Amino acid sequence: MTAFAQRHAISDVCFLVEDIERSIAFYVDKLGFVLKHRAPGFADFDGAGLTLALWDIDHIARHTTVPARRGSGAHNVLVAVLLASPAEVDACHADLAAQGVVFTRPPADYPWNARCCYFAGPDGEAWELYAWHEGGAVGKLP
Repeated sequence: MTAFAQRHAISDVCFLVEDIERSIAFYVDKLGFVLKHRAPGFADFDGAGLTLALWDIDHIARHTTVPARRGSGAHNVLVAVLLASPAEVDACHADLAAQGVVFTRPPADYPWNARCCYFAGPDGEAWELYAWHEGGAVGKLP
């Protein structure tokens, strides 16, 4: 079987932020990103290449097992991999768990209409595997 990283591209880089409105203003006004989705505690943008997303660190911590650590040595980036279906999230979770990857919990359905699971790299870097349920992402902007 082909290794996970050779089958699935990183689709999103998510910054875990303390003030989402301040961060949205920076990425729109200063860097020229175009806001694509805006939902409670979350925003993402169209840009060249992959998706840039912002999660309010308290919001994601409240709904998932991603810790809301702050300060020196804390993570503030979440690397996300968009999969084709919720079933593929389950399959990738099983494959990676069999390889010794430790997940914070089994895949679950979340209020943002996605099936997700989370794990950390050896230095605490956060990873998310996700797939949209029918209807896709909430908060799509025109």
